[in-house]
Amino acid sequence: MKTSRLQLIALPDLPMVRPGDDLADLILQGVAGAGEALRDSDVLVLAQKIVSKANGRIVDLRGVTPSARAAALAAEVDKDPRLIELILSESTEVVAKRPGVIVVAHRLGIVLANAGIDASNVEQEGDSERVLLLPEDPDADCRALCQAMHERQGVRVAAVINDSVGRAWRNGTMGLAIGSAGLPALWDLRGEPDLYGRELQVSEVGLADQLASAGSLLQGEGSQGQPVVLVRGLRFPGSEQGAGALLRPAEQDMFR
Repeated sequence: MKTSRLQLIALPDLPMVRPGDDLADLILQGVAGAGEALRDSDVLVLAQKIVSKANGRIVDLRGVTPSARAAALAAEVDKDPRLIELILSESTEVVAKRPGVIVVAHRLGIVLANAGIDASNVEQEGDSERVLLLPEDPDADCRALCQAMHERQGVRVAAVINDSVGRAWRNGTMGLAIGSAGLPALWDLRGEPDLYGRELQVSEVGLADQLASAGSLLQGEGSQGQPVVLVRGLRFPGSEQGAGALLRPAEQDMFR
């Protein structure tokens, strides 16, 4: 479906998200604050951190006791053994390691550094050492948000949860979809014609990842405070598919 113009709107003045907050309500306030109203086929791109915070995925390292395995691995990679214990508990496989770096397969299937565990933009109190874990089921979080928007506003929107990750063979981070709903995360174009009528044979578009990366341009990586971006103008078929469709099976992964 051809699209010639997109709008990306960072929702203004969203408050700091805390455990138990209603993200749908906060987002609707942000949409109104931007002078907008949600429309069918709008896409909401949410930074992973606000979803994890709303879900209470916060752990204080002071309460973590590292196992012998975590302590040994921490010595290899020169990291806090308590953090390594959390990384191991959130992952299914250590994919690569060297001093300063540990890359794992998260239990969601995503391969990334530190199991996505991060302390940046996590509020601390006193001498706390809080870190934030990825959402337990980001696809389900996206479905719940889409359903809430339909119930409260009568619109059919899509949602993407993004996180910043590195990539094989490339420097720098970019936005990656860890959850999605309401759109084909992996848009299969096989069978569609090219400009000359030739049938596409292998073309599959990582639509959710493209939206995640676009949203990250406005969200930023530091103190921007713009965790939700409204994307408008994109045409796509509705879909029940989640971001799990983007994961390459291990037997096809040439980097492991």
